[in-house]
Amino acid sequence: MAGFAAVGALAAAARAQGAAGSFAVVGDAIPAALTGASAYAADPARGRAIVMNRQVGLCLLCHSGPFPEVRFQGDLAPNLNGAGSRLSEGELRLRIVDSGRMNPATIMPAYYKSEGLTRVAPAYQGKPVLSAEQIEDVVAFLTTLHD
Repeated sequence: MAGFAAVGALAAAARAQGAAGSFAVVGDAIPAALTGASAYAADPARGRAIVMNRQVGLCLLCHSGPFPEVRFQGDLAPNLNGAGSRLSEGELRLRIVDSGRMNPATIMPAYYKSEGLTRVAPAYQGKPVLSAEQIEDVVAFLTTLHD
């Protein structure tokens, strides 16, 4: 449970930071880490905790995946099983940052985009849902999921 508390604290810090940083989209991917050349080491275990946390990542509200300990998983979005086999690291990153670039009709929120959004609560306007570090952790986790 301590892991979830730490993930929640990171989410609060991300929202407090304000606007998301810049990134470059190349084709259907963001090839470079959002953390740039920093010494941040993405951690798949932290990424898994974010994916599973219904107050931070919210991923399992729509997605299902290899999480036998989670009773209720979504069925509105693709199953996360094999995500690392189907998509590159950069493709996963873009889908988390702003999936609307790939599918304008998506219901998936843009986790790092903070501009041009509608129906955003005043407390969250201009702030990303997840920090660059959290997104890199989620990407590191998703790349481990192979069929």
